Amino acid sequence: MSEFNLNNESPLGVYKSFCEEGKLAYQVTPSGQAVFYPRIVAPLTGETLSWNISKGEGTVYSTSVIYLKGVEPYNIALIDLDEGFRMMSRVEEMPPEQVSIGMRVKLKMSKDAEGRALPVFVKGDSK
Repeated sequence: MSEFNLNNESPLGVYKSFCEEGKLAYQVTPSGQAVFYPRIVAPLTGETLSWNISKGEGTVYSTSVIYLKGVEPYNIALIDLDEGFRMMSRVEEMPPEQVSIGMRVKLKMSKDAEGRALPVFVKGDSK
């Protein structure tokens, strides 16, 4: 865990740097509540946030399959991470129609079209 320093880098920059290292980072309040998407201060309280690294394991909360002309179907999913935060991503390495609510998933860093690290998920082990 490291405390965010306003003079160094934006919270989004810190998050992206962790992704480039293959790590999914999230922030926590002094009381231990998980905070995601990266922010300067804690919502509602304005408290200082610190960084933690997720184990990258979670459960699909919801999923939708997107169909676009000329593009293979893909899914968009909300993932509840075991550390207590939810994020939007996708589940890869399986047909998008087979992704289901309640499915256990684990983190896999992928690359976007510009070569930047992108957190996605693949089917994981049952809990």
